[in-house]
Amino acid sequence: MIDSPLRVVLAEDSVILRDGLVELLTARGCTVVATCGTAPELLAAVGEMRPDVAVVDIRMPPTHTDEGIRAAVELRSTVPEVGILVFSQYVETVWAARLLAGGAAGVGYLLKERVARTSEFVEALRRVAAGGTALDPEVVTRLMGGGRRSKVDALTPREREVLELMAQGHSNRAIAGRLVVSERAVEKHVAAVFTKFDLVADGGDNRRVKAVLTYLAENGG
Repeated sequence: MIDSPLRVVLAEDSVILRDGLVELLTARGCTVVATCGTAPELLAAVGEMRPDVAVVDIRMPPTHTDEGIRAAVELRSTVPEVGILVFSQYVETVWAARLLAGGAAGVGYLLKERVARTSEFVEALRRVAAGGTALDPEVVTRLMGGGRRSKVDALTPREREVLELMAQGHSNRAIAGRLVVSERAVEKHVAAVFTKFDLVADGGDNRRVKAVLTYLAENGG
């Protein structure tokens, strides 16, 4: 994991929310090295400051449609070493798929209204900065809803639960705790998911998540 202080660039056009996030992150030991209200400012700040992670809102001036996530996709190609955490009220499936097209390592997509505690948000930031993944279950569900549905539909309800928890960045042990099953049972479900997706189930948790989400991004919405 990234050691404190975590260096963050914050892109949010709402001044009140932006100032609130700066205060919360600073209180949690992070260093906000730049704040931005537009996508061009975000691109310039990340290029200059090279933070550990950038927090990006989807809808920014001038049209308030997809400027933020477009910039996030651009940053993934130009500065892949910088973690990207999309933090929004909206799920933009097409752009989420493009964001994940190069792999899920160092990518997060959280919905504002579903983050219950500051500690969870900071934990997600650190995970993304360290090359991990942090995706809201709703984002995963939307990605799983398009493209080659036959393979997704072939999953059992339990395998789908396991896949969604993997996508959020949880380890097998953490998944076992959440589902109140044995870790061995989770391993079997993970293996079944990879078999049904024609993916090789080896390597660490982040690599497995990356493989699954790459598949979803290439074949989803």
